[in-house]
Amino acid sequence: MPLTLQVIYPITDETNFDFDYYLGTHMPLVKKYFGEHMTAVSVSRGLAGGQDVPPPFYAIATMTFNEPSDLDAAMAKAGPVLDDIQKFTNTTPQMLIGETVLRQLME
Repeated sequence: MPLTLQVIYPITDETNFDFDYYLGTHMPLVKKYFGEHMTAVSVSRGLAGGQDVPPPFYAIATMTFNEPSDLDAAMAKAGPVLDDIQKFTNTTPQMLIGETVLRQLME
């Protein structure tokens, strides 16, 4: 089963997030260091946490890997990607490694 690595950037009153830097500089770094090991990557920008509820997260990045060894290989190269986080946010990212148990495209 494919694995995902999700990086979740929580919003608090004391934090900030530079989307232009994130999309223009950070995500190309992710592609440079992880790209050969990933099958897909997507980024969701937080808009709301429900009806009339502000978003709890700035963004969630989801990277997909075919095998645990692909994720391990990407994580072995993660140093420059992790070091770059402080350049676009002062929030502490949360990470979730998960097993894809359902993937369904809707037409």
